[in-house]
Order: sequence, then C-alpha cells, then structure tokens
Amino acid sequence: MLDPTLILQGLTDAITLTNLLYILLGVALGQLVGATPGLSIIMALAIAVPLTFGLDPLTAIAFLISVNKGGTVGGAVPAILLNVPGTPESAATALDGHPMAKKGKPLKAMKYGLYYSVFGDISSDLVLILVSAPLAVVALRMGPIEIAALMVLAFTVITALLGDSMIKGLTAAALGFLAACVGLDPGTATTRFTFGALELYDGLHLTALSIGMLAVTEIIFSIVAARSSGVSEAPISVRGGTPEDRGVTLSELLANKIVAIRAFGIGTIIGAIPGLGSTTAGFLSYSVTKQAARDPEAFGTGDPRGIAATETANSAVVGANLIPLLTLGIPGNIAAALLVSAFMIHGIQPGPMLFQEQGRLIYGMFGAMLIANFCNLLVGQFGMRFWAMIVSAPSSVVFPVAMLLCLAGSFVAAGGIFGIYLMIATALLGCVMRVFGYSLVAFIVAFILTPELEKAILQTRLLTDDNYIVLLEHPIAIALIVLSVISVVVLGPRKRRARSDVEVDHA
Repeated sequence: MLDPTLILQGLTDAITLTNLLYILLGVALGQLVGATPGLSIIMALAIAVPLTFGLDPLTAIAFLISVNKGGTVGGAVPAILLNVPGTPESAATALDGHPMAKKGKPLKAMKYGLYYSVFGDISSDLVLILVSAPLAVVALRMGPIEIAALMVLAFTVITALLGDSMIKGLTAAALGFLAACVGLDPGTATTRFTFGALELYDGLHLTALSIGMLAVTEIIFSIVAARSSGVSEAPISVRGGTPEDRGVTLSELLANKIVAIRAFGIGTIIGAIPGLGSTTAGFLSYSVTKQAARDPEAFGTGDPRGIAATETANSAVVGANLIPLLTLGIPGNIAAALLVSAFMIHGIQPGPMLFQEQGRLIYGMFGAMLIANFCNLLVGQFGMRFWAMIVSAPSSVVFPVAMLLCLAGSFVAAGGIFGIYLMIATALLGCVMRVFGYSLVAFIVAFILTPELEKAILQTRLLTDDNYIVLLEHPIAIALIVLSVISVVVLGPRKRRARSDVEVDHA
C-alpha cells in the first residue's frame, strides 16, 4: 500500500532536532501534569492543542502524543505516594503501589510502575504499527453505505459502554449530535441553529468546546473535591531506605513477565475497542491477575504483580486507541478525540485515506511514538524525585494557573472572545451532565463523528435514490446494523453487571 521509501522518510522525519525537543518537552509536561493532584492529562491535552497552531503537523502531533504518554507514567506518582490517583487510570495502581510505599519502598514502587508502563506502551505501539495499515486497506473497500452503518455501530457501542445507563449514553450522544449540527447544512448549505450569529456559521469550534467540557469541568470538580476532602495525608518521603528498597533489578522485573504480557494483551484489546479506556483496562487486568494468582490474598498488600498488571495494561491502551482512529476515523477515547482536533487544525482528516494521502506523516508519527517511549523512561528515571515533590503542590496555585491556560487556549483556538463564551457554556453543560451521570465522552465522540455520519448518509441517499431496498445488496452494512442492535440489547446490561462486580470485588 505504501512505498517503503516513504515509510523510511517518515521515520527519519521523527528524529529531527525540533521533533526530538518537542517530544522530550511533551513527555516532561505530561509527567508533570500527571504527578500534580487535581490536574488530568485530558485537561493538559485540551489546553495544549491550541498551542500547536504554529507547529509543523508532525511536530504538533508528536508533542500531543508525548504529553499523553507522559501523563500515564506521571499519574502513578500521587497514586503511590498519596493514594490519590493523578489520572483516573492510575486508580488501580494505588491498590498495591501505596501499600508498597508505606512499607518503606516508594522509589521501588515508582520504578516498577515506570518500567512496566514503558513496556506496555512500546508493545502496544508495535501492534498499532503492524495492524493499522492492513486494516486501513480493508476499510478502503467500504463504500458510503458501509461507512454510514459503521458510524451507527460506533455510536451504539460507545453509548452502550459509557455512562450510568444506555439511555443516558444515547442522550449524551444525541446532545453531541445536535451540537455538531450547528452551522451550515452540508447538503443544502442552509443555516442550522445559528440564531443569526455569524460566529456560528462555521459550527462550534472543537478545541474551545473540548476545553470547556473537559478541562474546565475537571477543574471545577477538582476544586469541589479538594474543598470537601479537607486535610489529606502527607505524601510518603522518597528519601532513605536501603539500595534494595530504592531500585528494581532485571530479575525482579522478569519475575512478573507472564503478568505483564497478559496485561499488555488486555490493554491492547481494550484500547482497540472504541468507548473503553485505560481505567477499564487497569481494573480488568488487576482483577484477572488476582484471580489467576495462587495467593490472591497477597494483592493489596504491596505486591509488585498488582503494579505490573495495572501499569502495563493502562499504558498499552495509549497506542491501541489510535487503531480505530487511523483506520476508520473513529476516536477510541477522549485522548484520541482531542488528537482529531489537532489533525483538523492542520487540515488532515483521520480515516483509511490517511495512509494514502499522508503516509509519510503517519509513519513519522509512529517513529515519534517509539521515541517518546524511550524519553518516558529517561525523564521518569531522572525526574522521579522531582515528581515526588510536585505531589504536594498547593491547589491554590495549580487551579488558577490551569484556568488561565484554559481561557488563553479557548481565545486562541476560536480566534476571539467567542471562544471564551463557548468554553463557559460547554463547561456549564459539562458540569450538569457529569452531576447527573451523562457521559462527556459520548458527547465529544458524537460531536466528532456526526459530520462524517451526515456525509455518509447524504452519499447513501444519492446512491440509492432513497430506494432503501438497495441496501439488501450490501450484506456488510446489514451485518453492521445488526451488530448495532445487538450492542444496544447486550452490551448495556452486561456493562452495568460488570461494573457492579468490580465494585464488589474492590469494596
């Protein structure tokens, strides 16, 4: 499908001095944000997207991916030292990481988390590189009718797997669909929901909307949580201890190789399924590892197998969640959805055509991802003690700075004050949705997928001349619609039962 020379050129593009510096900066920023209680990697990505306007497309995407990778590693630091996950996916890491730190081995626990996280990330990236191009070839054989059916399946699967209930998931997706309809109709060029405002003719700006709904909403809830929690426990000191308690040997890492390999498989599969995420992968891997152990009672007491299972799995999601994005144009989770906005900023449309039209860029991105993994290891190894100091950063400084960055990012992204108004409106909507259990992920993903769904439906109507009997000649589309119905009937109830089982298991 691609010229090998083009692949080599793309991989070579990733090792320019500018790209290497931005990858290193992104990893360090991601680890810093992940290690700071109250901040989240999604918040950092939402704010960072507007900062990439003036960058080369490869540099911008490499920087954002590096921020995401660094945040996964950094989130384990407060989980281990404070028993407060820096990122949601690190919640499972705290189950054994914090007990190990309380035994006087905080650095050992952090290094376990770093090494297994890097292993999971590298392995997942290799899977992405190997399978994405062949899957894109298959996707290219799908016409507008199959694409429309695939989009419907994506909507139903994502809403079935997210939120407190199927109804709430569908409602959140419907709101995202309505928000995406603001602007000009793609078929007739008539205005929709603009109310005479010129700023709405081009639709709602994805970056400003994402910052409001994700970053500002997260800041507001973090402030409320900080005020209601009162005095928290002091972070465990990383000073002192014997050399055995501060380091991890190769034999200690290899002792858990089966756990790590199984966790990598779980994380990769979870990441490749749109709608799931790192948190699900971490807890599922932890549960499977605990059930497979001969001594399950050891888990929760500082067992390194618990750290290996969670950190490998949640890091394996980072690469795998790009598989549906690059091959089908469907973001696997919020981080992938924010990458879509970066692609769109630089005039790039994710999907199967990407490998034909931007093959050099994609393989440059793959090279940057592999480099970012080694930067993650390097920055994590030398910055571990510094991140341990960051966990005690006062919220009175962290939250105002984060809010100022949100305001600046929205202003720059939307090109004026209207971006700030949009940020505030979507932040209020995000708070209401989050309070009542409506999925923000379903809203954002629906907002992103709606233009492609509208385009596919319009093309389908033109091809069939509104004669829907013609659909019977497209068995793949029929199969996808049937799977959509099955997902509504099966996945929603099963997901709720699985969540109940996890809550009981970890109670």
